[in-house]
This record gives sequence, C-alpha cells and structure tokens, in this order.
Amino acid sequence: MGHQIQLSGGEITILKAIGLTGTAIAGKFLIDRIEEVEAGELIDTLRGLLAMGYLLATKVNVRTLEDVKRTSFRVNPSYVHDLKDALDPNRRREAEKHRRRRRG
Repeated sequence: MGHQIQLSGGEITILKAIGLTGTAIAGKFLIDRIEEVEAGELIDTLRGLLAMGYLLATKVNVRTLEDVKRTSFRVNPSYVHDLKDALDPNRRREAEKHRRRRRG
C-alpha cells in the first residue's frame, strides 16, 4: 500500500495543471495554465513539490519566475498512484472496497 499524501490547494492546482501522465510541461505553459496564483506562491509551491520528490525538473534551482519559464516539469512516476489518490480520495476508497471484497 502506498503512502498517504496530504496536499495543499496550491499543490493540487499545480499538479492538475501539469497532469499525472508523466509528460513534461514547459514552465512558460504552466504559468499560462495557472493564472490565478501569484508568482511567489507558485515558486514556493513548486520548490516544495520538488523537495518532496513529487515533481522532477530540468533545472536544479527554481528561484525566480524566469527560472520557472526556462524549466520543464513532470510528475515523478514513483508517486503517480499516490498522487492520484491524494487528488481524488474517492478513488482510494473504491480501491479499498474492491480489495476487501476479493479477500472476504
């Protein structure tokens, strides 16, 4: 069984904008998709997701909006299933119901 991941609203917004398919998205397109988030909050949230290992990036340090624009981001494939569960808690409950039915 995977880890239970708790995400903030900003983290959820960013992960949904990037997508959980493993495809990389250029930072400039990510910024376009997330218009309502302030630059500082976006950078802080991205850095947090990178530090936790949930995101992978082509640039090591993402400190400014220019850094974000020049970087490509993708979800770490090791965490995709756990992140899907975190984004949709009902998905986890359904999977647990199916496991219980098969055992009993």
